[in-house]
Amino acid sequence: MTLPLFAADSPDWLKVKDGELLWIPNFLSRVDASYYYERLYKQLDWQQQAITLFGKSIMQPRLQAWHGDKTYTYSGLTMPPNPWISELLELKSRCEQAAEHRFNTVFANLYRDGQDSMGWHQDNEKELGINPVIASLSLGGTRRFVFKHLHCKSKMELELTPGSLLVMAGSLQHHWQHALPKTQKPVEPRINLTFRNVVSE
Repeated sequence: MTLPLFAADSPDWLKVKDGELLWIPNFLSRVDASYYYERLYKQLDWQQQAITLFGKSIMQPRLQAWHGDKTYTYSGLTMPPNPWISELLELKSRCEQAAEHRFNTVFANLYRDGQDSMGWHQDNEKELGINPVIASLSLGGTRRFVFKHLHCKSKMELELTPGSLLVMAGSLQHHWQHALPKTQKPVEPRINLTFRNVVSE
């Protein structure tokens, strides 16, 4: 069963089964989204690194950069932080206001084409605390984003358009997985910024 999210023009928290979501499709104007995409595409030190998945070392199907105040570890990969740059600090402040939550790091991912992707996962590492709040800001091309509940057949999906903001909160990371699937359709490169609060190292 696929569940609808909520009205595209309703910037309100939605209580879904076992979690909370905030979806603001026009969080940034198209002009601002384009500006930040170009600046971050050129300024961030994009890397493709190996992660451990099901006991095997594989190269990530995307490029990434980690910035902020804390080190972060996931899938066997430890990432010391790069320093903040002004554009990331500007976007962090805006996302903090919308999410009503403070962030001390940002995980930037660059999806170069439709074959770059993110598999099913939960952002439930102990460094993020019990019920993490994660603000996901999209720049560049539009990509399909999907959720599935771990214990029932419920699914949700939406199109992550440039300038859109999706905030995941509550117990969502304990009960839902999410993914950015591959696509054969022609898509523009996309930058995704996930602002997080790392509480330990």
